[in-house]
Amino acid sequence: MGRRTAWWRVAVVGIVLGAVAGAPGSPGFTASASPSTSPPASPSTLASPSASASPSSSYAFAEDAPSVTGAADTADADILEPGTTYRSSLPSGGKVYYRLQLDGTSTVYVAATAVPPTDAAVTPTEGVRVSLQDADGRSCSAADTASIGAGRSPRPLTVWGARQLSPSRSLCQGAGTYYVVVERVLRTESSPGDWDLELAPVLEPRLRKAGSTSAPETWDSATPSPPAGAAVRVRGGGGFGSATALKQGVWRDDVRPGQTLFYEVPVDWGQQVYATADLSSSSGGGAGGGFVPGGVNLALYNPVRGLVDATSISYNGSQKSGALAALPPVGYDNRYAVSDRVNGMRFAGAYYLVVHLAARVGEEFGDGPIGLVLRVRVTGETTVGPGYAGQSKPSGIFQVGLLGRGSGAAAGQADPSVGDGGGGGGDAGMKLVAVGGIGAGTVVLVVLGVWVVVGRRRAAGV
Repeated sequence: MGRRTAWWRVAVVGIVLGAVAGAPGSPGFTASASPSTSPPASPSTLASPSASASPSSSYAFAEDAPSVTGAADTADADILEPGTTYRSSLPSGGKVYYRLQLDGTSTVYVAATAVPPTDAAVTPTEGVRVSLQDADGRSCSAADTASIGAGRSPRPLTVWGARQLSPSRSLCQGAGTYYVVVERVLRTESSPGDWDLELAPVLEPRLRKAGSTSAPETWDSATPSPPAGAAVRVRGGGGFGSATALKQGVWRDDVRPGQTLFYEVPVDWGQQVYATADLSSSSGGGAGGGFVPGGVNLALYNPVRGLVDATSISYNGSQKSGALAALPPVGYDNRYAVSDRVNGMRFAGAYYLVVHLAARVGEEFGDGPIGLVLRVRVTGETTVGPGYAGQSKPSGIFQVGLLGRGSGAAAGQADPSVGDGGGGGGDAGMKLVAVGGIGAGTVVLVVLGVWVVVGRRRAAGV
């Protein structure tokens, strides 16, 4: 009987713990509809650098990213699978090649983020270039190049290439072998040595039904007013994979010289995003002349890490402000536009705000952090998406999911006076959590009831 009693207690405790572990918010609850390719960082993880950050780099690489080696020629190129983020390195001279095996029905993008060492000597014009080529060496799209800029500060540089399926194109439309080609450019005065590299290939499926093949002719290009109200404290992430989730509102952070901060904003089909960055005045002093051209860089990248718009702000120790240009509503047909600011807004999902403070600011005004205020506005009613015929890779990257709006470290912290441009997805997410919690609570009560009944029957000698 003693053993039977112990058995019942162990069994009941196991059932109760299992029910609690299955409750939303517990470690055992793994279901999530977040559109991000990586889970949003929690407040507890934002204060410390990622374990995947290189000792010589402030960039936080994707967790558990497999390593690949860039080959000196196509014959030895390692294969990349869409939906997986990879880590590699970029030599100071020559091109490196990676291989893709593609079908004839999907568009594929490959973003390459090159990260110079924090102590590297860099020039304004040097940078990185990427292109996507077919087996005959023909480029599938124009090569994309990013450069260091006037700030002369080592920082992550992200470029993207694409194999886009389109009835108006004749090249790169069939299934077969393709190559990603990455290289350093204009490095004549830079210090030797490899740069770290992150590669993120993404697959976009074809549409169920063909639509327009021309860009929208008109859209509301008026610059909206930035959100006002009290700023809420957040901590920016160290890379694309650890970007801090923001919604519409006013957000307060600190940035140090040489640091790059990453934030993600969910933007749905039919919506427009607008952002400004305000840098506070500095109380420190340095040995220089007190002026840094291109001291602050604010950039917006789309869900596949393609650059949409960027602005550079010179810094002289007094408060400065910079803003992105007015951008069109997210729409599939934007891809047919000539302007990068329009064709980059081609899909829904997480858009990335990236802020870099030049290392030279520390030389002029001291190494202490400088206050940063981001004002983010998302406007417009959400519309129905284009209707894909298959699954993207990573799955859900072109969706603003049930918990996507207002999720992450900054969820639910916006100033109440500022409207939520996300459209209520957070309420639906809370309903899901509430229903799951009620279900788990019911299981616990039933199990405890069984325990009481068994105890009474045993006491009665039954």
